[in-house]
Amino acid sequence: MSLASRQFKPSTVIAVLMICAFSIGTTEYVVTGVLTHIAQDLGVTIAAAGLVVSMYALGVAVFGPLMTTFSVKLPRKPMLLLFMLIFIISNIISATAPNFTVLLVSRVTSAFIHGPFFALAFVMASELVEPRKRVQAIAAVNGGLTIAIMIGVPFGAYLGSLIEWRLVFWLIAFLGVIGMIGLLICAPNTKPAETPLIKQELSVFKHKQVLLTIAIIIFGYSGVFTAYTYIEPLLRSITGFGGIGIMISLFFFGMGSVIGNFSTPKLAGGNVTKTLIYVFAILTVILLLFPLATPYAITAVLVIGLFGAGAFGTTPLLQSKIVMAAKEGPTIAAAASVSAFNLANASGAYIGGIVLDANLGYTWLSVIGAGISIIGILLSAVSYREEKKAAEVA
Repeated sequence: MSLASRQFKPSTVIAVLMICAFSIGTTEYVVTGVLTHIAQDLGVTIAAAGLVVSMYALGVAVFGPLMTTFSVKLPRKPMLLLFMLIFIISNIISATAPNFTVLLVSRVTSAFIHGPFFALAFVMASELVEPRKRVQAIAAVNGGLTIAIMIGVPFGAYLGSLIEWRLVFWLIAFLGVIGMIGLLICAPNTKPAETPLIKQELSVFKHKQVLLTIAIIIFGYSGVFTAYTYIEPLLRSITGFGGIGIMISLFFFGMGSVIGNFSTPKLAGGNVTKTLIYVFAILTVILLLFPLATPYAITAVLVIGLFGAGAFGTTPLLQSKIVMAAKEGPTIAAAASVSAFNLANASGAYIGGIVLDANLGYTWLSVIGAGISIIGILLSAVSYREEKKAAEVA
């Protein structure tokens, strides 16, 4: 039996999807750890360099649903392979970018595949396991992203500080090649059980819970990125960290992210929305602690670790909530959730840039982020109330 025709265990396929998610997650978030070096090398301000974060996120938000709509009727394996090929090429362009404009274009090109890749990967993973394990399967794929934040981002930040930020993108392209080979060998060549009708897929946006979840992400989660996008210059300016201190801090953020990502689905049990309210409340408190904690090295590292746990403890809950609410079109709904997260990323980074351009200082980033997170709590409470009403009617 050839490798191409062999049936691999669901855990093996999910592991390969995690490797791809690790690569994509690293390219999305690693720039926050080398922002100062990019700004210095390409002759732009820190606030302008923040565009490599916000433009990537905006690209995902805008093109994600469009690319997913295009790919939803097609076999999933060839589309995942095509997306990884585009990902590899775009990161090679980032590594060789002669100026800031080319770097921005390459980042937006990479963003094209982010939404549809995760949408197809989440659906593929959920279909490989029995229904009661779907939240864990989705969390496992998303775990590749959070592990990227724990390992890829701090290592990339240190490598960029020690040698050259461009080398980081070369390594990401290499990881993409490994992931692509894994997909070629292991991924099942499946199609949707029924050919989806675009009208049917789009009908998921009639569901109140789908719309509420998207609103929670866009209006409540953007506070995370108001603080996170500029965490590297914050640690240099407020805490006085150099390359090693920043690497350790980002590692703690990533470790917290992994803990949050894998623990909250288990804690949620059958009540995802109620758990989401609690996690958002904890996240808000953590952001309010930033001004007190970041002037001191030990407390700065600790609060950043807690920040990671709070920030990424919410993501599997929100992603699972939207996929489970959208039974008629889970792929489009998953893409919409990824786009919503990246719209939150873009708006959060943009708000942070406004704060810095206004010379309000890094301290205000987390305070404003906490204020935005309170919106997430309120919208989650509305969603919980609507769920209870629907349950009573049923």
